[in-house]
Amino acid sequence: MRQLYVRGTWVPSSSGDGTDVVDPATERVIDRVPSGSAHDVDRAVAAAREAFPAWSRTPAAERGARLRAAARLLRERAEQVARIIAADMGAPYAMALKVQTLLPLAVLEDHARMAEELDETGRRAGRSLIVREPAGVVAAITPWNYPLHQVVCKVAPALAAGCTVVLKPSEIAPLAAYAFTEILHEAGLPAGVFNLVSGHGPVVGEALAAHPGVDMVSFTGSTRAGRRVAALAAHTVKRVALELGGKSANVILPGADLRAAVRAGVANAYLNSGQTCSAWSRMLVHRDHYDEAVELAVAATARYTVGDPFDEATRLGPLVSAAQRDRVVRYVNRGQEEGARLVTGGTDPPLERGFYVEPVVFAGVEPGMAIEQEEIFGPVLVIVAYLTEDEAVEIADGTPYGLAGAVWGETEEAAVAVARRLRTGQVAINGGRFDPSAPFGGYKQSGVGRELGEHGLREYQEVKALQF
Repeated sequence: MRQLYVRGTWVPSSSGDGTDVVDPATERVIDRVPSGSAHDVDRAVAAAREAFPAWSRTPAAERGARLRAAARLLRERAEQVARIIAADMGAPYAMALKVQTLLPLAVLEDHARMAEELDETGRRAGRSLIVREPAGVVAAITPWNYPLHQVVCKVAPALAAGCTVVLKPSEIAPLAAYAFTEILHEAGLPAGVFNLVSGHGPVVGEALAAHPGVDMVSFTGSTRAGRRVAALAAHTVKRVALELGGKSANVILPGADLRAAVRAGVANAYLNSGQTCSAWSRMLVHRDHYDEAVELAVAATARYTVGDPFDEATRLGPLVSAAQRDRVVRYVNRGQEEGARLVTGGTDPPLERGFYVEPVVFAGVEPGMAIEQEEIFGPVLVIVAYLTEDEAVEIADGTPYGLAGAVWGETEEAAVAVARRLRTGQVAINGGRFDPSAPFGGYKQSGVGRELGEHGLREYQEVKALQF
């Protein structure tokens, strides 16, 4: 069994318990990680608190140099890390390399640059000097769907800002976090600046969120779990950043390139087998073009081959666990019970072994149906008709979430005009690509705060006024 990483060294968990890591494509146990305890959390937080004064006073350029060294090591090991992720959580290898590994590499390099360029002198405002300082000890709690990207999105800005970190990765897919920990160790981070405690949310996650020695908690996961983290953190009034669920809308306006919009919408909905919080899982199409859009979506879906993550022909890997597969199957059954029309896909296992489901498209979906309102977190696309632009905006904003989305228009101006009306944190315009330097985060129950870029770095800083 692996060990925890505390104060710059690998140490056993005080619990003695462990959690099996299962390859979702084969259902075989491939590793075992410690199920940490509250005592382990105490040790890691103490290490982070001891390391904070020196690390926070380390020049930002030197902190950036450590991150840049880590980025070089990650680039050298990118293929190895991608293979770990493909086995750990089932992403097809090509996607595990391009999205799950090279994207966080770009994020890491961006934060190294930001640290190297960080202005630590402050700025004048009236008779005061306004300075930004590191928030303190950060508890980073990350999910299984993007097991390296979500770690980097928290750890990189926290370290760049001068914070120290205790990381709790998901126990379902923790191996990329372990690989990254080895990289940070080799990059020469001082002991205690970064610590890893694996384990279960109700034990390790809750102990971190409630810990009086933690100054900030950054959590990515379900909205339900995010509420719990916020409630625990409130007892010590610590800073909280939450990146939670989504039910994002892909709004296709009359006059837009329907074929391109549907093709891109299907690709986005099925990215990572639909296990993406920002997935465009709802496609909104004008009634005059609805039937054509459904036909295009079905044709596009046929190209998404389900299979072994290491087979070059595979475009959809398994879901991460049996529980996640069963959840998606329940939603597919519920959609049919609600009266939606299943136009492709189904609930029968497409392969004899592994946590696979077929990609699904639902037509005849009405606003308010569970499959239109709730986050399914699987390869399930629902297509909803609208009559007017106002109705499209109302439907798009008609869920508890507001994380991402897309708008396609005949012109860029038409798309932007609708995008500005949407209550959501990020909107792609006419197929605009994801920008890792832009702020990412949600409105409403999709979260609090932002990740990535300058706004993400500021989440890990306090503001102080020196008055003269």
